[in-house]
Amino acid sequence: MHGKDFDIRINTPHRIRFTRDAFCYENRLLVDLLKTNGQAKVIAFIDSGVAQAFPELESQVNDYLEHMPGFASRGTIVQAGGEGCKRDSSTLQAAWDTLENAGIDRHSYIICIGGGAYLDVIGLAAATAHRGIRLVRFPTTVLAQDDSGVGVKNGINAYGKKNFIGTFAVPYAVINDFSFLHGQPELTRRAGIIEAVKVALVKDAAFFRWIEDQCEKLTKLHPHTLEETVERSALLHAAHIAYGGDPFETGNSRPLDFGHWAAHKLEQLTDFELSHAEAVSIGIALDTVYSWKSGRLDEKSAMRILKVINKLQLPTWHASLEQKCAKGAREVFNGLEEFREHLGGELTVLLLRDIGKGEDVHSMDNNLLDECIDWLKLDADISVVR
Repeated sequence: MHGKDFDIRINTPHRIRFTRDAFCYENRLLVDLLKTNGQAKVIAFIDSGVAQAFPELESQVNDYLEHMPGFASRGTIVQAGGEGCKRDSSTLQAAWDTLENAGIDRHSYIICIGGGAYLDVIGLAAATAHRGIRLVRFPTTVLAQDDSGVGVKNGINAYGKKNFIGTFAVPYAVINDFSFLHGQPELTRRAGIIEAVKVALVKDAAFFRWIEDQCEKLTKLHPHTLEETVERSALLHAAHIAYGGDPFETGNSRPLDFGHWAAHKLEQLTDFELSHAEAVSIGIALDTVYSWKSGRLDEKSAMRILKVINKLQLPTWHASLEQKCAKGAREVFNGLEEFREHLGGELTVLLLRDIGKGEDVHSMDNNLLDECIDWLKLDADISVVR
């Protein structure tokens, strides 16, 4: 007998919707989106931070699920979200326990309402229970709606590393409900814009110019401008996942992780005192200056990028960049090796050749990185004086 190779392609739809007040009875988006055999079970997990910000939400979701025709509601579960829920497996285990006790099966739906970290954990529970239960994500933060919430990654931290345990799984649907955006603290909303800046820098120069033009409104969190930024960013992220040729990151090139090799390490070094968005802001500033100092990006473009970050009142430097290991090198440089390990092969870091145009490199010069960090510190000091 001779073996045969079969190239089987499975096309999975990636449904992304934008709405407002999804759990009002008049809004039929969710009802019309989900398919049922007449008795599909549905359960909702809610980030406690979101539940506190919107006190009526839990009862509203419960009422909505109870009145969904053709579905059997299993109620709502409220759990602590935020970065803490990813730092051990207790939230994940509690989610598995809940799914088992509620009799959730492969014909059921899990709805998750929360920030990016909580979506990661419940996404992992959904992807692994019964080898995969249909998940409907409701990202609630700017950062989750414009980036991670529309992605296909789930995970928790382990061994001191971000997302060491996780899966790639396309959610059944992602619903960006803009009514959640405006209930966050101002800093959280503004910081989340950094992922829109990032995707514009690597994918769409026109979008970056638009962000520049709208920077004053974005800094003031003008609702319509913020919502348009989130929608454009989400669609750019989703388009790369769908059409970029590597949705599950089997290769080494990861343009959407521009600035992230340093960001992930800075989160660890500060024991997550720095939020992901703030760390990404610093990581983007560092890789922008490195792109300039290494002769790839012109100075004018680099200054445009830093000016946008500064206008959004986001950081470009932090004292954790100064931390040294026993050998005298900066601790943040270990992020490069961890990034390579996470890629599973050759180190690949995206740098900028122009706004909207990236270039993969496979090594970085620590001496030049030192110079870039010193430059950013001096620039930050001068900005304070200004």
